[in-house]
Amino acid sequence: MTQLDVPTALDAGADAAVDSGLDAGRPHHRDVLAQRRQERTARVEPRGRRVNTARERAHLLVDEGTFVEISPLRTAGPSSGSGVVIGWGLVGGRPVVVASHDAAVASGAIGAVFAETVQRAQRIAIDRGHPIVYINDSGGARIHDGIHALHGCGGIFANNVEASRKIPQISLILGPCAGAAAYSPALTDWTIMVKEQGQMFLTGPEIVRAATGEDATADEIGGSGMHTRTSGVAHLEVDDEQAALDAARGILSFLPSHVGGPQALVEPVPARPDAVARLPHVVPDKSSIVFDMHEVLDGVLDDRPRLELSPEHAPSVLTVLAHLDGRPVGIIANQPKARGGILDAKASVKASRFVDFCARYGMPVLTFVDVPGFLPGTVEEGRGVITQGATMLRAYVEAQSPVLTVVVRKAYGGAYIAMGSRSLGADFTWAWSGSEIAVMGPGGAVALLHRRALKDAEDPDALRDELAAEYRENVARPYLAAEAGILDDVIVAEETRDRMVQALGVLAPRAQGAQA
Repeated sequence: MTQLDVPTALDAGADAAVDSGLDAGRPHHRDVLAQRRQERTARVEPRGRRVNTARERAHLLVDEGTFVEISPLRTAGPSSGSGVVIGWGLVGGRPVVVASHDAAVASGAIGAVFAETVQRAQRIAIDRGHPIVYINDSGGARIHDGIHALHGCGGIFANNVEASRKIPQISLILGPCAGAAAYSPALTDWTIMVKEQGQMFLTGPEIVRAATGEDATADEIGGSGMHTRTSGVAHLEVDDEQAALDAARGILSFLPSHVGGPQALVEPVPARPDAVARLPHVVPDKSSIVFDMHEVLDGVLDDRPRLELSPEHAPSVLTVLAHLDGRPVGIIANQPKARGGILDAKASVKASRFVDFCARYGMPVLTFVDVPGFLPGTVEEGRGVITQGATMLRAYVEAQSPVLTVVVRKAYGGAYIAMGSRSLGADFTWAWSGSEIAVMGPGGAVALLHRRALKDAEDPDALRDELAAEYRENVARPYLAAEAGILDDVIVAEETRDRMVQALGVLAPRAQGAQA
């Protein structure tokens, strides 16, 4: 029997022995069970771009042969199942609960029985401290069930909120996720969407057209590209169902099973030797020249696969799951390749959400800083950049896991504070020797402080360069901060890994986790 096979018959010899004294015309209970199992688990060919059934998806998510289905015979009517497959299995050897929508039953619509079944899975996950993965493929609340469907959806949402304080929740969007169904993924930790197959929206194209006159496709309203680039509602866009299942397994591999659980430690691996050799030369001396922050991470972190979340949404900030000395860590880093690494409203929300998530699960937060400031202008002020920037301050202040910060090139103004500064509670902070920390960059500072002298100068450009160089060396270099105890030390690039490993050795001893 393969992992996706379902029993369709029972041992005929055993049946004959037991049946010897029974009415030959009466179906034996074992035959009845086999028939009911076969009817309930009969494969219905997936429609559209779908590749696997709800049950097959659940099996493929977990370690081979470990899925155990709960309530497989539950029905929502005389000829249909509950509309959702629930159960548990092992992912990397650890229990994970699964709720997989069955689009073959009423297009996956959430009725009263469907909702009760999902809530049962949620309660098992919450009460026992296991992660839960929701495989979404639903047209929304079931119209025929009326208020009972809405009440059931509300119960799912309430459990989502309770679970968010206790266990990891991951949502996979492998089909439509419409109407009320769309709220549950928004209440989970991470959402993964399949390109050209998954959509999330509160109102579909027909209703949008009727209500507003806007003519838009389902992908334009709620496709994976829109949600992973523009809205930020989803965090990873993948090409197919298997990639979505693999991504969920990847996220879980970095996490403890529940809040307060042991960290998923692995064998320490040094950083890539070639990346370590390049590290002192990655960051250009001139602050206006871009570089790829991933090259810095290559020279500091373990040479293991990393997982970047929301790579295309607010790309001026990186949010990455990785390992340092075998410990799972969360990385927040400015990305100079994207708008110079500047902070704006969307980047602030992205960063604060990630810091909050990592801290909730006891994962150290490592912050790599090269930030010119917050993006100015009426558009950003209108987007509430003040409030959204403040969420970053709150996230770092409230973080109870270790926070380590290194300024690799520049950190100006309020953005310096927001990027995991000592004043927000960072446990250890360092700056590379060529970095700059100041209220504003040398150019802006000189223009403000010496505007009269520049106006009267015979060669204002030469004077500006001279004054900027003086400001950079006498005001912006990190030694003032180190002498004041605001930085723990000024270091060179190749010292970064050892400093961080040593700090985590004090703040998060390996004995706290169980090595995988």
